[in-house]
Amino acid sequence: MDLGVHLPLMRFRDEELSMRRLEQAVNTARDCGFAAISANDHFLFQTPWLDGPTALASMVGRSGDMELATTIALAVLRGPVALAKALVALDVLSEGRLIAAVGPGSSQRDYDLLGIPFEERWKRFEESVVALRELIEGDELEPGPWRDDGIPIWIGSWGSRAGLARAVRLADGWLASAYNTTPEGFATARAALPEAFPNALATMWTWVARDQAEADHVLAEVLAPILRRDPDDLRPQVCVGTPEHCAELLSRYDEAGCGRVYLWPLGDEPRQLELVAAEVASQWLA
Repeated sequence: MDLGVHLPLMRFRDEELSMRRLEQAVNTARDCGFAAISANDHFLFQTPWLDGPTALASMVGRSGDMELATTIALAVLRGPVALAKALVALDVLSEGRLIAAVGPGSSQRDYDLLGIPFEERWKRFEESVVALRELIEGDELEPGPWRDDGIPIWIGSWGSRAGLARAVRLADGWLASAYNTTPEGFATARAALPEAFPNALATMWTWVARDQAEADHVLAEVLAPILRRDPDDLRPQVCVGTPEHCAELLSRYDEAGCGRVYLWPLGDEPRQLELVAAEVASQWLA
C-alpha cells in the first residue's frame, strides 16, 4: 500500500484557498515520497470549494513523477463530452499519469444547481460512464490520451453490492470512501471483487496530533461540523489522532488489501504531510 494526497480545495479554520497553498502541499508531497495527488469534485459544499479538475491541472508541472487522480469527478453533472476533454488534457499534460475515478456524487445540492433530478443519478451515471469511455477510447475527440491503452477509469463506491458490481462491469478499478467504511468493511467489499482488481481509499481525513486532547478538538471543532457527523463516530474511521493511532489505522487497511490511501490533511498541509512521512509511515511500515 502507498499513500496519496488530496489537494487542499476547501477552507479549514481561517486558511484561504490559493495557488500558494496548493503549491506548498504538492511540493511537500513530492519531496516526502508520496505516490499521487488527487482532487475531489463538488460545485457546492458546506464551505467554499475550489474547482477540482482546474486545481489538479494547475499542479501538473510540480507533481514530479507522482500520479494524478480524480477522486471523484462528477460524470453526470459535468457531462461526458466536457469531462472527457478535461481528463484527456490532464493525461496528455502529465504524460500519462492520470487515473480518472468518477462517480455520480452524493450531494443533492449539486444536482439542484444544474436542474437534474437527484433520483435519476444512478441511471444517468451508468450512461455517462459508457459514453465517457467511448469518447476517451474513440477518435472523435482529439488529441487522444497520452497512453496507447488509454486512461484507467475507476468508479467510486461506498462498498454496496450494486456499487461493486457496477465497478467490475464498467470500470478498471474501485475507489472507496474512508469515512464511510472501516478496514473490516473494506476487506469484505474487496473480497467480492476479482482478485487483481485495483482499489484505493479516498478522503482519509488526517491530522497528526500531539496528544488525544488536540485530536478531540480537531474532530469536534473542525471535521465534524463540515461533515455534519458525530465526532465519536468519525474517530475510529479517520487519521485524526496521535501518530500511533494513524499508523494503526493505516496498517489495518494495508492488511485489508488496500492499494493506496489518499490522505486529506485538515489544514497546515506541509507540516501534516511531513509528520505523516516522519512519524506515521515509519511506524506503519515497521
